[in-house]
Amino acid sequence: MEINQFLEEAKKRSWLKIIDKPLDVNLEIPHVAYIETKKEDSKILLFKNPVDKKEGIKYDIPVLMNTFANYEITEFIFGKHPDKIAKEIEELLHIKPPESFKEKINSLKTVFKLKNIFPKKLKKEGRCQQIKYTENINLDIIPILKTWEKDAGKFITAGHIYTQSIDGKIKNLGLYRIQKLNKDKLIIHWQIHKDGNHFFQEYKKAGKKMPVSIAIGGDPLYFWCGQAPLPYGIFELLLYGFIRNKNPKLVKSITNDIYIPEDVDIVIEGEVDPNNFAPEGPFGDHTGYYTPVEKFPVMEVKAITMKKNPIYQATVVGKPPVEDKYMGWATERIFLPLLKTTTPDLIDYHMPENGCFHNLLIAKISPRYKGHSKQIMHALWGVGQMSFLKHAIFVDENAPDLTDYENLARYILNRLSNKSFLITEGIVDQLDHASYESLVGGKLGIDATGKEIKKEIEILDDKALLEKLQKLDKDIKEIKQYFTDTSNPILLVKIQKTKPVKEIFNKLKQLKKHLKIVIFLDDKKENDLNNPYMLVWRITGDIDALYDVWIEEIWGVNATSKNDIDGYYRKWPEEIKCNKEVLNSLKEKGIIDIDENFLKKYQI
Repeated sequence: MEINQFLEEAKKRSWLKIIDKPLDVNLEIPHVAYIETKKEDSKILLFKNPVDKKEGIKYDIPVLMNTFANYEITEFIFGKHPDKIAKEIEELLHIKPPESFKEKINSLKTVFKLKNIFPKKLKKEGRCQQIKYTENINLDIIPILKTWEKDAGKFITAGHIYTQSIDGKIKNLGLYRIQKLNKDKLIIHWQIHKDGNHFFQEYKKAGKKMPVSIAIGGDPLYFWCGQAPLPYGIFELLLYGFIRNKNPKLVKSITNDIYIPEDVDIVIEGEVDPNNFAPEGPFGDHTGYYTPVEKFPVMEVKAITMKKNPIYQATVVGKPPVEDKYMGWATERIFLPLLKTTTPDLIDYHMPENGCFHNLLIAKISPRYKGHSKQIMHALWGVGQMSFLKHAIFVDENAPDLTDYENLARYILNRLSNKSFLITEGIVDQLDHASYESLVGGKLGIDATGKEIKKEIEILDDKALLEKLQKLDKDIKEIKQYFTDTSNPILLVKIQKTKPVKEIFNKLKQLKKHLKIVIFLDDKKENDLNNPYMLVWRITGDIDALYDVWIEEIWGVNATSKNDIDGYYRKWPEEIKCNKEVLNSLKEKGIIDIDENFLKKYQI
């Protein structure tokens, strides 16, 4: 799908909001997009006149943001509902020798479709190479954004990074954040577990510079394919061909042997010296926090090519919900059949966006024998990017729909006992801040597939319970109970943290006839006990189950910000927040229209 065709269609369907007023690439444009992603009627945004006020730059290239603005638009980009794509993949995975003439025809159709998945290399130059810059490289011609106030600089956030193994046999398309270092150098944030980094290690071992081509824009589906969790060695553009049912058309980069789609808007070509690293970050990332400064490889830009009249595509990440809510929904639906190949008794799964996807998974399974759900837990933790998953909850086929959160929570809470929990250790995302050791942390599996258990908790109202709790420990400041009608009610406790949280937890055991699940939070205004959506984000992101979950007479969860009191010696990151002055300025200009309730709801 041509990007201009996509935008024309979006305009016809009232999906597109065009902003003609000059807005700054530093904070202003990203803040507008961040607000838009959180609206119920979220729109695609096209900023026609981006500027850099500090540098005195007026860009000729417009900025496109929030491309995957809602479910309807996401389905349009894919050309069909993601469930239909999943069904096509499932049919392919379970193809069998045909027994009837009709089955032979259907099998031929399925096999015939596969011819369209393979990329087609064109001998001529592509539209992405209509304009070329090979001398006096200047990345300042591209309206790269600075998203957050404390970011180290400007970052490319929607760049499709094309790399290949040192022998050229394995190709990869990945999405990694890219920091602009200066006019002709970038820093690529290759996380240690990613395929791009695997290739980089090959080049480093051989003492060779690694070619890289970064594409921006083009068919919006390229952007999604870059984050698709395919197994190592499978080129993501094969998935593009499968979904579009046509061969991706590629052209060779002008300074290296990497092929990129011919219809992308901008291409940045260069090479990475395995001996040249620079401090990258901080950057306000999809975790909702600033990730720390670490050294990553520097890419020296050798060429910039682009279409005539290109569009610069970017995305904004931060506290949920943001654009990845809809991209993640498509990924979740499409990859269900592939997950079933390793866990055949998996019926369905869901990764809520306020669990930042890798922090929380809820799965519906058909348990066949004792310990079956825990077997599936281990299987999921060993599958590709699922290995980064921190918390997984399993229910049986009788459970409510996995997006019916309130009823599903009751179903789960009525089925938990001490034997329901599995706490283990494994790899975690490199951006995970809660693990007590970088890259390795605790994982929590919860089996809620059993029968309902008897309720034994005697519920007190919040006021009476708070009085009892404060007599035990004066550091307890505020509480709120949820799901008191279930066998395992949840108590949220805000504390002034002056000592290890475990000490308070141990005192609370004296009230075990009134308590079961106790979750501890810091006594700060951001921890709004009446905002369960953001509490899920905060709790699932801020705990390491190996250290912060206690399954004893009562069950405790330490979701406070960690420090040396807890035996945590990493630096706890700062939360991402919008700049108030920028927001007020945008309101005065009539660009955004939000109130205090909106800001509070999403802790903006």
